[in-house]
Amino acid sequence: MGRLDGRVALVTGASRGFGRAIALAFGQEGADVVVNYHASAPAAAEVVTALEKLGRRALAVKADVADEHEVGALIDTAMKRFDRLDVLVNNAGIMDRGLFAQTPVASYARMLAINVTGTMLCTRAALPAMIERKYGRIVNLSSQLARAGVGTGGFAAYAATKGAIEALTRALAHEVGEHGVTVNAIAPGGIDTDMSKAVMTPEYRARRMRELPVRHLGTLDDVAYCALFLADEAGGYLTGQVLQPNGGWVMP
Repeated sequence: MGRLDGRVALVTGASRGFGRAIALAFGQEGADVVVNYHASAPAAAEVVTALEKLGRRALAVKADVADEHEVGALIDTAMKRFDRLDVLVNNAGIMDRGLFAQTPVASYARMLAINVTGTMLCTRAALPAMIERKYGRIVNLSSQLARAGVGTGGFAAYAATKGAIEALTRALAHEVGEHGVTVNAIAPGGIDTDMSKAVMTPEYRARRMRELPVRHLGTLDDVAYCALFLADEAGGYLTGQVLQPNGGWVMP
């Protein structure tokens, strides 16, 4: 028996990185999965194939999470295929690094649109089905950058988007808890991903590993484990919380 047997999950940005790892972890624990993607159709199809090999039902759906109409179509497609939605993982996100005063407005506006508005739109569209069934698990992706400055900076705009996600997580947990819906977040730090490799120099990576109590960077599976923990039915008393897989970099 898997921890998510009989559940249907939607993971945004699931064609790579955290999203892919989370989608596959959910499938291994018995969930059927809607694999959202925006630009990487072949990669999303590979995730669907991997899930089907696990014996799960899976569906890839293209949608820009920052577009209200596309998000509505995404949720409608999921409901028509599976007739329910139990778990939503708001993973889709982008990061542009640069000193705040030198960052083009369009750059941080797009980060806000995808990281924050996208999370809000997907959550708003998914909530009616969860509230109707009196059950739901919403997992948002934050970042340790919302909690600590790093290196020489360059992450202010991105950190602002993730700070907004944590505020939304706590506030929404109050609103929907009475309906059997929990809302939590994951704030990874020091994880090897395509996104992190694009902004970490070799020197920065080496310094970060020396700073971490565990002396090594984390993996995608470390984040997927947290998502699975928060998505589990047994976690119904855990809401408004932020898990921090970070190797001890930030200790609350």
